[in-house]
Amino acid sequence: MDNYEVVEGGVIKQKIVHKITYDYTYSNKYNQYGEKSNYMAYLRYAVLQGVLQSIPESIVDVGYGNGSFLEVCKQTIKNTYGCDLSDYPVPEGCKKIDFCDISNVDVVCFFDSLEHFDDISVIKNLDTKYIFISVPWCHNFSDEWFLNWYHRRPNEHLWHFNKESLINHFSINGYTCIYTSNIEDIIRQNSSLEGHPNILSCIFKKHDSI
Repeated sequence: MDNYEVVEGGVIKQKIVHKITYDYTYSNKYNQYGEKSNYMAYLRYAVLQGVLQSIPESIVDVGYGNGSFLEVCKQTIKNTYGCDLSDYPVPEGCKKIDFCDISNVDVVCFFDSLEHFDDISVIKNLDTKYIFISVPWCHNFSDEWFLNWYHRRPNEHLWHFNKESLINHFSINGYTCIYTSNIEDIIRQNSSLEGHPNILSCIFKKHDSI
């Protein structure tokens, strides 16, 4: 697999990158999914509340896209923040912040966003109790499978995870996994995977919060 390597914990990394631009147009494309975008937002919120068995006081959605998840969160969560490179606005009632300004929040979410980061070890120093994340599930059955995989997306998806490597990466950076599933496949099925999970969802708790 030219231009890819397996790094610590089993994560697959793209080596040479020519990154795409994350702007209003990029975020606006999520509106094409219509009601599916809202269904996904409510599903994610329900999973989070069910796992935590409470409503958090504060939440940050990193890479918030068109803001559909924040629209749901702001109805019950007191402090809702969005963080994104795009200039797409956060919903009314939410606040946009820079990644470096994330501080003392209950939950940080990375829905289809951490794999876009240059450095995925940024989770280590986040001032949060929980991280809720979804990523494309990279089964990596063979080099041919990987090179033809829909979610590979060179220069956009720079990192690729399966369940073991995602849990390993978070463990190395100070988190314990408290929930895993492929629940988003209810909405985001991919027939080309022939029954294998498409999206991996996990919730992690920071070690010093246990």
